[in-house]
Amino acid sequence: MPIEGVETLPHTEILRYEEILDVARAAAGMGINKVRLTGGEPLVRAGICNLVEMLANVPELDDISMTTNGMLLSRYADKLKKAGLKRINVSLDSLNPEKFEQITRIGSLANVLEGIGAAQQAGLNPIKINTVAMRGINDDEIIGLARKTVEEEWHVRFIEFMPVGGNQDEKNNRFISIPEIRERIETLGTLEPGKLDGNGPAKYYRLHGARGTIGFISPVSEHFCFQCNRLRLTADGKLRPCLLADDEIDLRGPLRKGASIGDLKALLQKAIDSKPECHNLKLGVTATGRSMCQIGG
Repeated sequence: MPIEGVETLPHTEILRYEEILDVARAAAGMGINKVRLTGGEPLVRAGICNLVEMLANVPELDDISMTTNGMLLSRYADKLKKAGLKRINVSLDSLNPEKFEQITRIGSLANVLEGIGAAQQAGLNPIKINTVAMRGINDDEIIGLARKTVEEEWHVRFIEFMPVGGNQDEKNNRFISIPEIRERIETLGTLEPGKLDGNGPAKYYRLHGARGTIGFISPVSEHFCFQCNRLRLTADGKLRPCLLADDEIDLRGPLRKGASIGDLKALLQKAIDSKPECHNLKLGVTATGRSMCQIGG
C-alpha cells in the first residue's frame, strides 16, 4: 500500500455479505466451485467468519480458501476452520523481523509466525507461504526460505514481482525471474518434481528429503494467462476478468436494483467472455486504475 494510503470507501459502497453470497451462488450455478477470500486483508473485515460459513453452505462450492497477511490469523484460525474454511495462504516476504517491518510498515513477524502455527494446529492445510522475490530487498533470503521446506515442512511459493503502479523504473529494478530464483535454490540440491493440492498457477518441486514443497509462479517471465480461469470480485462490487487489466463490470449496482440470479449469471458470463488472451507486462503495459492493495491476488 502506498505510504500515503489509498482512498477509503464509505461502508455503504462495500458489498454486504449477503450480496457476496448472491454472486457466489450465481457463480456456483455456472460450474464455479472454488472461492478464495483475499484482500487487502480479509481478516480485518468484521464478521469474516460469518461470510465463510455462508459460503460453506453453498452446496456446489467444495473449496473455500483465504489469502492473509497472517497478522490476525492466530485469533481466527480455529473459528475459520469451524466455519468451513479449507486452506490458508500466508503472504510472507521476509524472515528477518526488521526487514519484515520495513516491508509491511506495521507488521510483526512474530504475530505472523504465531498465526501460521495456529493455522497448522487448526488443520487449515496445506498452508502455502507466498513470497514475492524482490531484488535488493529480500532476494538474499531465498535460500533460507527454501530450507524451511526441509526443516519445517513449509510449502513456499516464490512469486515474480509484478511491476504494477508507482515508479516503473524502480519496480523494474526489483524484478528477479523464476529461472534465476530456481538457479539459486538448486545450490542446495536437485529439485525433484512435486505436487500440492490446489488450483493455482504454481509449478511445484521438492528438495531431496523435504516434506514441504517449493512452488514457482511466473506471471512475467512465463505468463500462464492461457490457463487462467479466475474472476476477481472487488470489495466495492466490481468484477475483474483479469488481475492486470483495468476492465471491470459493475455488480453492486445491479445487485442493489434487485438483480436476479439469472441476471448475475449473464454478467458473469460477460466477464468470462471478455477475459484477455494475455497481459502485456513484458511490454510495460500495466493496469493503472487501482493499486494491487485494492484488488487482491
